Amino acid sequence: MIPTALSIAGSDPSGGAGVQADLKTFSARGVYGMTVLTALTAQNTQGVTAIEVLTPEFLTAQLDAVFADVRVGAVKVGMIANAPLANAVAEGLRRHASALPVVVDPVMVAKGGARLLDPEAVTAVTEKLLPCATVITPNLPEAAALLRCREATSREEMERQARSLLTLGASAVLLKGGHLNSEFSPDILASNTGLTWLDAPRIPTKNTHGTGCSLSAAIAAELAKGQTIGVAVASAKQYLTGAIRHADALDIGHGHGPTHHFFDLWS
Repeated sequence: MIPTALSIAGSDPSGGAGVQADLKTFSARGVYGMTVLTALTAQNTQGVTAIEVLTPEFLTAQLDAVFADVRVGAVKVGMIANAPLANAVAEGLRRHASALPVVVDPVMVAKGGARLLDPEAVTAVTEKLLPCATVITPNLPEAAALLRCREATSREEMERQARSLLTLGASAVLLKGGHLNSEFSPDILASNTGLTWLDAPRIPTKNTHGTGCSLSAAIAAELAKGQTIGVAVASAKQYLTGAIRHADALDIGHGHGPTHHFFDLWS
């Protein structure tokens, strides 16, 4: 049977982020993908111009429909938008996915600067959603918002914040260091077995739209295949590095273009 994964996230009509990026990532990693929408956005590579948030009732109806019929091997949670949706997702995960690997990417701000999560929803995400997660994948600004502290500016601070994030309930934390002023893109994986650094070269490109979505989706895809957290995260980071390295070949849009999800499949 083919591995399967479900993305619970917002829509990006330009195809670079959100559920569109997740489906491309699932496919590239050999996993059958499904989606539950939390919000519709009007956005492209240059920014977000409008957001239409779906109701918790309709989100729940989507979740129930998928789980009533289709085998789900892993879940990725992306853009949530507000507290009622966060509560609905958490409740749905408790009912349907308590035994499944769950990757939560606490998306708060789009690449162009648009806020994708209400400030008052941070508490709901922290208290209700993060404890459902097998892995959470915040970047440095998101980690600072979750911990209500200043953004990490060094590897030492990243280590401290990764340990603090673990106390919020997830089994593991992948703290992404792309915002760090460094020649490398350092991420740190924290779990009850310790800390592991994953470094990759910083690739000079503006085309990084949807990188967070794609990384978390790739982790979910690997977990759906039965990989351990450590192997899944390392494999996903290697995949994303390749997708970024080949992003300029796509020439999509006039702003922050998407990564090349199918870099090793298209000639």
